[in-house]
Amino acid sequence: MISITPDDYPILSRVEYPEDLRKLEEQELTQLCVDLRKFLWETITSIGGHLAGSLGVVELTVALHYVYNTPTDKLLWDVGHQGYIHKILTGRRDQLDTIRRYGGISGFLKRTESEYDCFGAGHASTSISAAMGMAVARDLKKEDHSVVAIIGDGGMTGGLAFEAMNNVGQSGRDITIILNDNQMSISPNVGAVPQFLAKMETNPKLSKLKDEMWRLMGKSPIGSEKMREFAGRIEGSLKNLISPGMLFEEFGLQYFGPFDGHDLLHNIDILKKIKSRHKHPVLVHFLTRKGKGIECAEEDAVKYHAVKAIAKVEPKKPEEPLVLPKQAYMDIFGQALIEEAAHNERVTAITAAMKEGTGLVEFSEVYPDRFFDVGIAEGHAVTFASGLAAEGLKPVVAIYSSFLQRAYDHIMHDAALQHLPVVFALDRSGLVGEDGPTHHGMLDLSYLSSIQGMVVAAPRSGNELRNLLHTAIHYQEGPFAIRYPRDKAPDLIDWRELPSLVKVGSWEVLKEGGRRVLVLATGTMVEAARTVIADEEFNITLVNCRFVKPMDEILLAELLDHHDSVLTIEEGCGNGGLGSQVAMFMKKNGYEQPFRAMHLPDSFIEHGSRPKTLELAGLSLEHITLAIESLLQLEKTETRAPTSSRLSGGSLS
Repeated sequence: MISITPDDYPILSRVEYPEDLRKLEEQELTQLCVDLRKFLWETITSIGGHLAGSLGVVELTVALHYVYNTPTDKLLWDVGHQGYIHKILTGRRDQLDTIRRYGGISGFLKRTESEYDCFGAGHASTSISAAMGMAVARDLKKEDHSVVAIIGDGGMTGGLAFEAMNNVGQSGRDITIILNDNQMSISPNVGAVPQFLAKMETNPKLSKLKDEMWRLMGKSPIGSEKMREFAGRIEGSLKNLISPGMLFEEFGLQYFGPFDGHDLLHNIDILKKIKSRHKHPVLVHFLTRKGKGIECAEEDAVKYHAVKAIAKVEPKKPEEPLVLPKQAYMDIFGQALIEEAAHNERVTAITAAMKEGTGLVEFSEVYPDRFFDVGIAEGHAVTFASGLAAEGLKPVVAIYSSFLQRAYDHIMHDAALQHLPVVFALDRSGLVGEDGPTHHGMLDLSYLSSIQGMVVAAPRSGNELRNLLHTAIHYQEGPFAIRYPRDKAPDLIDWRELPSLVKVGSWEVLKEGGRRVLVLATGTMVEAARTVIADEEFNITLVNCRFVKPMDEILLAELLDHHDSVLTIEEGCGNGGLGSQVAMFMKKNGYEQPFRAMHLPDSFIEHGSRPKTLELAGLSLEHITLAIESLLQLEKTETRAPTSSRLSGGSLS
């Protein structure tokens, strides 16, 4: 833990809560910003976490808490990446070194963590909608406080933000939107909205023209008052031509800005005036710089968006043989997609402001004309990809599992219903560790398997991911999803060998054992089960269920005919996943042997290391061992399983 002493942090050492902040003199506020940047940098570079975004909002955060009476006044931060300074100033200063660790504070905004976190935020573009709800609730309850939504220009690329602005502007309610414009989300922002906002930067020609018109009109013989009124109308028209503040004004929001978001005292003055004089929908535009105050972070905001903890360097033994490093699934996917694109000019890649996080940086450089970053707009990404597929291209949509949830209707209506061969690459499936419940990919096996005609696959290794992607590229009957974890693959890939096609819906028997227990595992749980079986020397059968939909029903029936009990293991929720589908198959076809399904619990898993979250979820190696042992201890059932000739069609009644 970093010691916050008066010598090292002269002002921050005196500030734990916003009320402490509001007692400071102006010069002390400036020093507080220096202390905050130093403290944030030293802490996060030591333990790991999101960095550049919070460095960029130091002055803005201080100004907001100085002007607004939090927590009575509501500050809604759009994403947690820019919320670390907010956490430091709201009673969590001394806990910052626990952030994103098990038992520590969350890396995102969380209502259960602090009364100052009035609305949770893990994904983007939600703050304005939530602010509207809170403002309506305030007015219905006859209360009197401010509601302020702080949204980045990256979040402003999401359609939800525009839906909310349309509603807010029409409402006429007292809502303030703070646009934190740093021209970055994680990857540099793309599309028309960021370019539109970029034009709003203070234009010296416009300012000079305005001042000159004001001076000349005051000397007019017609009358200075009338001429200046006329000049004001001309100025408004010119402003709309040169600066697209009219975008927000057309939504019914009064627009102010843009202002230098790092000019602390000016920001305080602006916010004071906004709070006291404007009791209607307002948007205040601040220009900030991601990584501000730390030269290396300013120069490479993408690299310093999030940093890892300093690794402990262990002395290497001279006799140790050289071991090739294992690759992350994300990197294997990126390299395999480049490989596919080299042999198929129809292959394209789409992501939603997550080029770095999905392993597509190199693809975007090698095939810039076939790479599309659509901004924080997952629904649009899917429908856009469906349009590409309708015209014969082969789109691969790479989006985090928990982010793709936002596009469920688009997957069903625009891809699956039309049988369009869109490939979905779901990174961060399963438990993601330190990012916690907002980012755990717990639902994809269920929500994707519920869609008619969808193929859902989960590789057990890096080489299988490569083969499944190759298969998906060649599949033409409908959408094809591949889910994989935020982890390193257990194997090494020989990239000199060509990838292989995998029969869609086929499973793989990895170990044939005794007839007592049949273990059906998918994705990451295959290697986990394999490790347990090898370590404990269990004489059981292990199957790699690489396709959760469609299942290999022929093989499943054959295996059920020759085993006394069944265990399914998956890193997904229970309803609708592998275990659920196997259970329905058994019930429909009259199989009655003991059955147990291991899956993620019906609760949200907190943040922590990946091994810790697997333990919390009941999917650790120890849990798998106990599950197998419990089935081995069961006596053989007297009723034998029926033969596969009893397979029947139709739905389960």
